[in-house]
Amino acid sequence: MDSRTFSVQQIYQDRRQYRVPFYQRPYVWNREDQWGRLWEDIRDKADARLHDNKPVPHFMGAVVLEPQKKAGLLGVERHHIIDGQQRLTTLQYVLTALVHTLRAAGHEKLLPLIDACLTNSNPETMEDESVEQFKLWPTFRDRKQYEMAMTAGSVDALRERFPASFTQTGSLRKIGIDHPPALEAIMFFHESMLDWVRDPSEGDIATRSMALASAVLTDLSIVCISLGEEDDAQVIFETLNGHGAELHATDLIRNYIFMRAGTDADDLYNNLWSQFEAPLWSELQSRGRLNRPRLEWFVQTAVQAQTGDEIDVGRLYAGYRRFVDGTPGLSHANAQLGMLNSLAGHYKALVLGSGDSPVAVFGRRVAVWDASPTHALAIRVAASDLSLDEQHLIFSCIESYLVRRAVCGLSRKNYNKVFAQQLKKLIDGELSAASLRTVLSSLSGDASRWPTDNEFRQQWLAGSAYPGRLDAAKLRAVFHRLETAMRTARSEERVPLDLDALDIDHVMPQAWTAHWPLFDGTTVTSEEASAAAAKRFATEGIDARSDAILQRQEAIPRLGNLTLVHYGVNRSLQNSAFAAKRKALFEHSNLHLNRQLMQQDAWDEAGIAARGEALAQSALKIWPGPL
Repeated sequence: MDSRTFSVQQIYQDRRQYRVPFYQRPYVWNREDQWGRLWEDIRDKADARLHDNKPVPHFMGAVVLEPQKKAGLLGVERHHIIDGQQRLTTLQYVLTALVHTLRAAGHEKLLPLIDACLTNSNPETMEDESVEQFKLWPTFRDRKQYEMAMTAGSVDALRERFPASFTQTGSLRKIGIDHPPALEAIMFFHESMLDWVRDPSEGDIATRSMALASAVLTDLSIVCISLGEEDDAQVIFETLNGHGAELHATDLIRNYIFMRAGTDADDLYNNLWSQFEAPLWSELQSRGRLNRPRLEWFVQTAVQAQTGDEIDVGRLYAGYRRFVDGTPGLSHANAQLGMLNSLAGHYKALVLGSGDSPVAVFGRRVAVWDASPTHALAIRVAASDLSLDEQHLIFSCIESYLVRRAVCGLSRKNYNKVFAQQLKKLIDGELSAASLRTVLSSLSGDASRWPTDNEFRQQWLAGSAYPGRLDAAKLRAVFHRLETAMRTARSEERVPLDLDALDIDHVMPQAWTAHWPLFDGTTVTSEEASAAAAKRFATEGIDARSDAILQRQEAIPRLGNLTLVHYGVNRSLQNSAFAAKRKALFEHSNLHLNRQLMQQDAWDEAGIAARGEALAQSALKIWPGPL
């Protein structure tokens, strides 16, 4: 390993190209976090030169380079950037901006010095002039906009090549557009440099241009660490990046895979990894207090599906390395990528709920039920040799377990342990729908048990569902399953449309006192209702009227009193009497869920109980319980 300090001019003066390996992440530096501070450092050095102060080089950090063996006589010297691509790329943008600035200032005498830091000479001895002319070659995700920006001979050419980024007056748009990073960086440094060069407060334009060019070329320094043949690039990369927050765990995993991919790295990347660069995988997904890219959750799930062991997503890279090191046959990149690809489709179907496969149907049905502890088991089931019917039975069993426990108000804190045990059985070839049902049926205690039909029915009828044990998303999921079950083969729509846009309505409203008299026909004031609520936990018996008020308040959040309606209907009726609500349902609702309501002449606690019982009978069939 060789380590030396270079100025910007020294870094780029040789006939060489710095390449960003295609598997590394794209350029991400920006004005707020990096460019602004770098410009301040450049300006300070230029100011020092104007005052004849001996400038102290500004240290920009270190880059790690891996020299590549040259196959023949043709071509430029190549170095892979193992770490530091953001710095080296930004300096190319700074140098390009300096070219535009000197031309705008009419001081072109220094341009040959700067051009030598941007392009390689002697194109006739290059293997591929279109690529090797550049001193730096970015990852493929950045190449198009990089080439367009770097080869524009002037700011006017930039405006022609990126018309959407400029206003009619020629300035860079401030809002409403995400500019290509190469363009935005060049324009930021150019505008900052041009303002400084034209500042009339001290020195003429020629003097200030010379000071600025000297500051960029000679007053910025970088330590270049060049690896030897025996140095492990991955170890160096991990040491520099593995313990910070700058890179995601999957960036480290990707580099770990491809640094050992050998000569077929390009093909492996294009055929097996490139799908993971799609926006789907970079979307942030929340689980509890953790917010991570979907790709990280997938890799965690894939490793758990293969091993049966829990993996801490906060230590995902270390867990992945242990998995690969401990699994025979996974040392090569091809095997690792093959494993990830074999599970990726099942995971997408699961988390997106897309398609008709058993795992996709399961994903749609459990998306709202805090089901992430089941994901590793689910994709292992989907990738197994189990028949589709057997998979459907397994997923139905898991769905019932989740839904019944939620309706009964039982905790989900033990789910990781419960489903990890079943995953190990599947890995050992011992899992079936029957064995899963037997095991879940045998669990005891509030932390793990699967509620029986009797408990589920009682909680369905008497439990406080909303507000209470079920949030709006879970309640809509329950009603969607009920609505689907109520439709027959002769229904115009066998499967209902998306119900997520509908409002949850308390048929007997939470603010019921104005239009909903008690069973004896007497009205209740809000003060009376509050007073009765205060007697709920009284040790002495309460009067019959207060008891009737309490029974009504307890009935309102029960499932029998809840339904779905269009938001316009819900908001227009609010706390209206039942007759008005029933009329609106007749006029606007096509849901089977609301048919029983339309058949009622009145709505009270008895009606709530009867409808709750009818819905409970359907629920017991949809989510069958333990043996």
